[in-house]
Amino acid sequence: MAIRPKQLGCSRLILLCLLGGLLLEARAGKIRYSVPEETDKGSFVGNIAKDLGIQPQELAELGVRIVSRGKKQFFALNPRSGTLITAGRIDREELCAQSAQCLVNFNILLKDKMKLFPIEVEIIDINDNTPQFQLEELEVKMNEITTVGTRIPLPFGQDLDVGMNSLQSYQLSANPHFSLDVQQGANGPQNPEMVLQSPLDREEAAVHHLVLTASDGGDPVRSGILRIRVQVVDANDNPPAFTQAQYHISVPENVPLGTRLLVVNATDPDEGANGEITYSFHNIDHKVAQIFQLDSYTGEITNREPLDFEDYEIYAMEIQAQDGAGLMARAKVMLKVLDVNDNAPEMTVTSVTTAVPENFPPGTIIALVNVHDRDSGDNGRTTCSISGNLPFKLEKLVDNYYRLVTERALDRELTSAYNITVTAADGGTPALSAETHISILVTDINDNPPTFAQESYTASIPENNPRGASIFSLTAQDPDSNENARITYTLAEDTVQGASLSSYFSINSDTGVLYALRSFDFEQFHNLQLWVTARDSGDPSLSSNASLTLLVLDLNDNAPEILYPTLPTDGSTGVELAPRSAEPGYLVTKVVAVDRDSGQNAWLSYHLLKASEPGLFAVGVHTGEVRTARALQDRDALKQSLVIAVQDHGQPPLSATVTLTVAVADSIPDVLADLGSSKSPSNSDDSSLTLYLVVAVAVVSCLFLAFVIVLMALRVRRWHLSRLLQARSRGLVDLPASHFVGVDEVRAFLQTYSHEVSLTADSRKSQLIFPQPNYADTLISHDSCEKKDFLSAPQSLLEDKKETVPQVNSL
Repeated sequence: MAIRPKQLGCSRLILLCLLGGLLLEARAGKIRYSVPEETDKGSFVGNIAKDLGIQPQELAELGVRIVSRGKKQFFALNPRSGTLITAGRIDREELCAQSAQCLVNFNILLKDKMKLFPIEVEIIDINDNTPQFQLEELEVKMNEITTVGTRIPLPFGQDLDVGMNSLQSYQLSANPHFSLDVQQGANGPQNPEMVLQSPLDREEAAVHHLVLTASDGGDPVRSGILRIRVQVVDANDNPPAFTQAQYHISVPENVPLGTRLLVVNATDPDEGANGEITYSFHNIDHKVAQIFQLDSYTGEITNREPLDFEDYEIYAMEIQAQDGAGLMARAKVMLKVLDVNDNAPEMTVTSVTTAVPENFPPGTIIALVNVHDRDSGDNGRTTCSISGNLPFKLEKLVDNYYRLVTERALDRELTSAYNITVTAADGGTPALSAETHISILVTDINDNPPTFAQESYTASIPENNPRGASIFSLTAQDPDSNENARITYTLAEDTVQGASLSSYFSINSDTGVLYALRSFDFEQFHNLQLWVTARDSGDPSLSSNASLTLLVLDLNDNAPEILYPTLPTDGSTGVELAPRSAEPGYLVTKVVAVDRDSGQNAWLSYHLLKASEPGLFAVGVHTGEVRTARALQDRDALKQSLVIAVQDHGQPPLSATVTLTVAVADSIPDVLADLGSSKSPSNSDDSSLTLYLVVAVAVVSCLFLAFVIVLMALRVRRWHLSRLLQARSRGLVDLPASHFVGVDEVRAFLQTYSHEVSLTADSRKSQLIFPQPNYADTLISHDSCEKKDFLSAPQSLLEDKKETVPQVNSL
């Protein structure tokens, strides 16, 4: 009982030592594990996360995955626990045949760091196969005169397991004539032989039945049997004999099916049935027996299935020749398969990424490529390359692994996608190759600012434009894509004549169309300078600017303005003097005009539209000078009226006119005398008009005065009656004073409506002042007091506040 705990402690110690050695080995190079064959799917193999020194949750972040060159994946990763598990049931015999050690090699790829960690898993054999013989029953013919000690080779059994689970022993059933002797072969397998122990007697026993049992060393033990039937025949003096004890032949692996590979030959000097020889395979592997066919009469060996150097380099066979009497002879055939370049390289691509940002630095890993050629020698030596002048290169790693990396910087605007052809070729003759294609999409980064076609633009807009009119369109181009190419247009902040630029213009942020928010006047703005910014939507965003010079085009929207002669402010016309002694071409005056427009819209020309004496005066078309066209005569009227037009050259043309009065006299006193004498007869109509006006004003004033007198009488009477009522009714309370109108109110009322009429003999100089309210508490503005219009209030009415009746002043 004390031994079991000690054994348990030793087992734990051994296990710890194994784990420690495993960890040290993982740190030093390959990580090794072992797992029994035929385990269920998902069985634990090893803790990858722990052996790599990472946490299980980091497996997904680092992109840990299994890469192998085989088509079948035997293992998988458990992302939750970080362990290596079986991906399915593993049959060691199918995977490694009878190799002493069955190893599965693959790599663990850390995609994030692009590191490869070699993993080696040993598949441990279990006793799952029973020893088997190629034949179920063996018939042996022996002559009754066979000497004691003769050895008869027996078929050996086959066990697909290895080690202790493989075939370990043979046992022959008990009998008085035969015993079993097992010889150790040169290549390791045991060759059972049946040894004759005592003479045979056909008359005593013509047939002997024996059983050969083959057992393995597994637990539990598995065994297979071969039934042997020994037939005793009459004497046969000569056994068959092969011409060669061992045959050697070399055959290329691409030999056609049914090709005669070898002919074995055995001879027997006996006659009759004792000399007839038949050939058969002896102690041959099951798979080999399926590949080759032996003609039992001619000894011709042909292939009925293709030969594959990658499966078997040498086929070892034993041929048995037996005559009719049962005597046998054996020869070995060693068929060597010559490798030919019949396998093209195979490539396995583990893509790291299919989309690469264009700002990735050189040396960025794109993909992992594994190349494998099943051929050997030069036929299996491979090279890997990429075609074309591409910004990529291949770097060789271990175990025929290559990594595809960027060789120089990428530019999406030049090339947005790459289709990389990776070619793997072997060294055979002729060389075989294979291709695979890797598609790489170059993703955009915001490395290009929007650019305008020009750094500066010039546009024009006619003045008096409608509000909201489209002025100009600016377009910028951005070679980037998606959000990095989506452009927004804005106007740079500025002020124009103290106002914000945004109150004058607006730009469509998506299209870059510029709009005017107000109407422009050429006389106010000749040109405007704007800065337009184009900004993309990248992160960070990039921008560029362009200047826009906006020229305001002049329209003919201003009529000429006459500066001289100016019209008097009192409404009368100016008078120019022309002496009667003036010669032709005498400069009477000069009309001066300007136009606020520019260009041809401001080119002015002067024309005489109307004259009281045609032909007496002429006007300079370009100078505006008024000159006499002929000498003045006595018959010419004293007062000459001229209408002069000033016109610009716009489309349509605009014009202005001025009326000149030219007095024909030698001096100013003469002009006044002549004008006074000419006025008296013409004032009769004016005098009659003035009389009518005076009469009308007098009638209105009389009516108003009568109304005021009646109103005052009514007020006095009411006041008198109220005094009488107060005297009679002493107990009555005085009425409020607001019910009565006093003298001051009447005076104020009368003062409100005042009239002043100023009449002269000349009605042109007469003045009529219409009623105008006058409030004592109202301030009269200075401008209204100084106006010289016909409708202006006399200052005397504003100063006299004590008068109670309206005044009519006739001068």
